[in-house]
Amino acid sequence: MQSFINSSFSACKEIAKSLKNTNEELLLEEYSEGYGGDVSIGADLLAEEILVKHLSVYGEILSEESGHIGKGKYKIIIDPLDGSDNFKNQFPYYGTSIALLDGKTTLCAVVCNFVNGDFFIRYEEEFTCKNIFDNTIKTQMLRDSSIGLFEKAYYNPKTVAKLKENNLKFRSPGAVALSIAYAHYVKYVLFLGTMRDYDIVAGMYICKDLFYYKDENCIIISKDKETFETLCKIIILKDNS
Repeated sequence: MQSFINSSFSACKEIAKSLKNTNEELLLEEYSEGYGGDVSIGADLLAEEILVKHLSVYGEILSEESGHIGKGKYKIIIDPLDGSDNFKNQFPYYGTSIALLDGKTTLCAVVCNFVNGDFFIRYEEEFTCKNIFDNTIKTQMLRDSSIGLFEKAYYNPKTVAKLKENNLKFRSPGAVALSIAYAHYVKYVLFLGTMRDYDIVAGMYICKDLFYYKDENCIIISKDKETFETLCKIIILKDNS
């Protein structure tokens, strides 16, 4: 498993470097609709190419861009560029999501932020956040946090109003896998919308030691039990109409 983590680390480091050094016009060029339903840009395909180069030896890859790639005992679910719209608009919050599965069982997951280098790793009971640029370890994940992350907030104005009533501040940065991975560091993470494996499998595995709830169109995660219970009452136990 350490070999897979090392390969993922090397791939993410290469992607981050390539996104900085490749001609912007090539990175932003639009191609056809990808396997996940969104139009792929050059940056998506470049990230996918690098991930396939590093990870295909471990099994079949299921990518948001190209679908099924290769064969093997294990399945690797990837979102090569989580937050593509952020990248296109020069908003510094985008990365990649990688999950290694044996059948339906997740064995290992990593999520990487290409902007600041945060590289989240979950293998069994071990959670770590390293940095792809200087290999340092990120700490203080259990400190008090004053804000949460609410992905797709703009689609859910009634929920936004309820969060305001409960003094639950949030940001909506626009990269689902990355935001879920940051659940160890923020007050909470909330996602209301269409679920796709590329967006959530790796992140949810990374957060399996936290309080969480998930159904077909809702994810609630918090390291704080009281905050989690408040969010469940707001989102699950009431009619938002």
